[in-house]
Amino acid sequence: MNDTHPSVFGRYPKPRFTAPAALGLLVFAGPLLRAQAPLQVKYGLAPAMVVEKFKPGQPFAIELAVSNGSTAPVQMRGLTMDFWYDEKNEKVFSPPGSMPHSASNWIEFVPPMFTVPGQGAAKVKMIVTPPADATGSYYSVAFVESKPEVTRAATAETSATFTNVRLGALIMLSAEKSENYKIEVSDARFLPPGPNQDLSLDVLLDNQSNTHVFPRPQIAILNSRHELVAKAAGDVKRFLPGQRDRIAVTWSGDLAAGSYTVVLTLVYGGDKIYTQEFPFQVASPHQAAG
Repeated sequence: MNDTHPSVFGRYPKPRFTAPAALGLLVFAGPLLRAQAPLQVKYGLAPAMVVEKFKPGQPFAIELAVSNGSTAPVQMRGLTMDFWYDEKNEKVFSPPGSMPHSASNWIEFVPPMFTVPGQGAAKVKMIVTPPADATGSYYSVAFVESKPEVTRAATAETSATFTNVRLGALIMLSAEKSENYKIEVSDARFLPPGPNQDLSLDVLLDNQSNTHVFPRPQIAILNSRHELVAKAAGDVKRFLPGQRDRIAVTWSGDLAAGSYTVVLTLVYGGDKIYTQEFPFQVASPHQAAG
């Protein structure tokens, strides 16, 4: 069995790893994996996410900056992988062109290999060439990685261990004026405030758009006179086309006895707004019943 892996750096012992579970600093080890001391050298890639609109058929450039906190220069290369999600909404990385909405084969690093000086930084440009018939949105992860270096020599009992640095930036591209926004919200789970219990609301959001959305749930609590008495916001969440996941918001506070309405607002696609109301009763300042 051939246990080497070809790359622009030559051939080196093939690491046993699956596609990375997150963007950032990765350490690849040789055929026999053992615990490694954490790397003390700091490396960086900026920006971590690129969100761009493009005109179909017209090439454009994206620039990344790579920083090197070590004293020695580091030679790096650029490569791309597809980015998508699985049924559990976990990140999936795969070869270019293998996932829906792939932009990986559109991207070319210029130059394909570059050197980042010690205690310094370097910029690398990516030329993106979208096809003329592109519509909606497309995705890729742009990686820069260093040459694998031996960090533990081979012995009679173990193989050599190699490590390298791989940094990634998520690339999210949209064809201008082709976005079709649509979301579906269902399966609301509303828990009114009560003794030792915060108000919580979460819904299942289905992104039926042909592009990504970044909705942020916000709630307004209105009294029986429709006056605003409280408000709260949840975290912004990324949804790729076709992605379904829950999105939530909570509120901590006290309410006087009376009738109230929670108004959920989701802003997405720039100026698109979804709202839903949830009435509830507070029997006493410390007890609520939905």
